[in-house]
Amino acid sequence: MSSGDTDAHALTIKEENEDKLENVDEVATTMPSASQLTSEMMQNPQVLAALQQRLDSIVGTPSGYIDSLPKVIKRRIHALKNLQVESTKIEAKFYEEVHELERKYSSLYQPLFEKRSLVVNGTYEPLDDECEWESENEEEEEKNGEKDEVNALANEMEDKAKLDGEDEDIKGIPEFWLTIFKNIPMMQEMIQEHDEPILKSLQDVRVVFSMPEEPLGFTLEFVFDSNSYFSNTTLTKYYRLQSQPDEKEPFTFEGPEIISCTGCKIDWVKRKNVTVKTIKKKQKHKERGVVRTVTKQVNNDSFFNFFTPPDVPEDDAEMDEDTENLLSSDFEIGHMIRERVVPRAVLYFTGEAGDDFDEEEEDEDDDDDDDERRFNVDGSDSDSQNDSDYDPDKDPKSKETPQECKQQ
Repeated sequence: MSSGDTDAHALTIKEENEDKLENVDEVATTMPSASQLTSEMMQNPQVLAALQQRLDSIVGTPSGYIDSLPKVIKRRIHALKNLQVESTKIEAKFYEEVHELERKYSSLYQPLFEKRSLVVNGTYEPLDDECEWESENEEEEEKNGEKDEVNALANEMEDKAKLDGEDEDIKGIPEFWLTIFKNIPMMQEMIQEHDEPILKSLQDVRVVFSMPEEPLGFTLEFVFDSNSYFSNTTLTKYYRLQSQPDEKEPFTFEGPEIISCTGCKIDWVKRKNVTVKTIKKKQKHKERGVVRTVTKQVNNDSFFNFFTPPDVPEDDAEMDEDTENLLSSDFEIGHMIRERVVPRAVLYFTGEAGDDFDEEEEDEDDDDDDDERRFNVDGSDSDSQNDSDYDPDKDPKSKETPQECKQQ
């Protein structure tokens, strides 16, 4: 090939390469950037779902660092885990002694709670010095010169009420416990309109701790005044606790947890059982074509279903999701009544404990799902209908004996 041909051939190759480079530049300018691609992918629900699934699968899994360690170091880590198991056993003993302290100090609280009950139910009228209380609102009113005016108006209304005889028959603090329950969102959801007349007769709620020779647990006692709905004077709910680490998963232990609960039998007056209702249904005979109306009794939403909790499956038997949610909710309510409502009843009555309760609720919502069985409830639910033709004519035979949570 002559030099002229070589130069021509080289020129042709150069031109072809320049065309290719122009095409590459054109494609590059039309292609989206990496950030654009990422933005578009993050807006795709399927991509987000796949990414979330991947993240969920790796959460809580050990990194490759531990697997990469030499055997001699892994051996020492195993020794540390055995020490941790022994530490957990000591922690369990600590919580058992804490329970004994709770039982001991409950006897010191009891006289105060009994006096509170006497005041609430009108059996005891507190003395003037026992009623002296200066709130922050009163201090603010006094600074603004409003206190005297408010007191004058209050005295005027009090004198007028005495003249009219309006407050002569008022004893204690009416609807004390009903108001408390309605001030707590979780419990308010449990209370139906037909429960309120009964709960107005609720005189006291008590916590009774198990004795040293008994299994770890506590009992909630709901003391009622005589009413036209049931003959019981006290309804009880027993919660059994466990303060031992799980042999299979000892590192999940974080203190005592409720493992079962037992309700009580309510002796309903005939046609007064609010936990059931009568519904009417039309049936058509297949052959004769005759239509008839039949009535049957079904479960009814009620606060008093609290005393007939579902059974806790024995051993490691699986439970359905509805039962698990109901028990979780039940356990949380039981723990809440024991730990906060009974000791601080007046603050829940006035609503002063509401903010603190809501903050703890938000904190609990952020916890891991592993804590669901620890005193959690989380919203009891009932599949029963709430028809307007509520008419509990009689108790079903199934209600003659109480349903109890099996103790483990």
